[in-house]
Amino acid sequence: MEKQSRPLIVAMKGHPGTGKSTLAAALAAALSCPLLDKDDVRDCTLSLQHALAATSSSSSSASAASLLNDLSYSVLWQVAATQLRLGLSVVIDSPLSRRAHLDHLIDLAHSSDSSVGAAGLVVIECRPSDADEWRRRIEARGAAATEAAGGGGEGWHKPATWEQLQELLEDYQGCTDYDVGRVPRLVVDTTSPEIGFKETVARVLEFINLF
Repeated sequence: MEKQSRPLIVAMKGHPGTGKSTLAAALAAALSCPLLDKDDVRDCTLSLQHALAATSSSSSSASAASLLNDLSYSVLWQVAATQLRLGLSVVIDSPLSRRAHLDHLIDLAHSSDSSVGAAGLVVIECRPSDADEWRRRIEARGAAATEAAGGGGEGWHKPATWEQLQELLEDYQGCTDYDVGRVPRLVVDTTSPEIGFKETVARVLEFINLF
């Protein structure tokens, strides 16, 4: 029997519309490992948010949305921990917008206790260079979601317009650009006309195989 390699956390990072989720899906398929998407969890909290909004003030409703977002991350970390204990690598698709989120993944990697040891951790960050293409993706996705379910289907919590995205980025107040320390990181651009998507996937897989 071949010696099994240690599990690896492939943590995606990037804002909505940067191609992060599409790349995450391709990586999970290529690596034959679970894809854990924070938005899958957040999508399921819509009924809870509606229920809380019906009995709360606007400020309390905003707090409830923040709490449900935090809950989505907590579920994501717990599911990831289970896969790691089984010795499985995971691709985690989330914005990773705050350093605290990365710190949690670092702790998760160090504390994982599979039969082949602690997990490794790499960050794959999507940063678009083509703002026009980025805007086109945001608005196309927003229009599709609105047409499909009146804004209440999958991704209802994501920015549906370029203006909403800019408001989100302003709310972050620059906290998304943090130092990842010694965690290996690869920055890619899925909007570049010079590099095809398959080439980007191949480049990321080559980077991942180093660890």
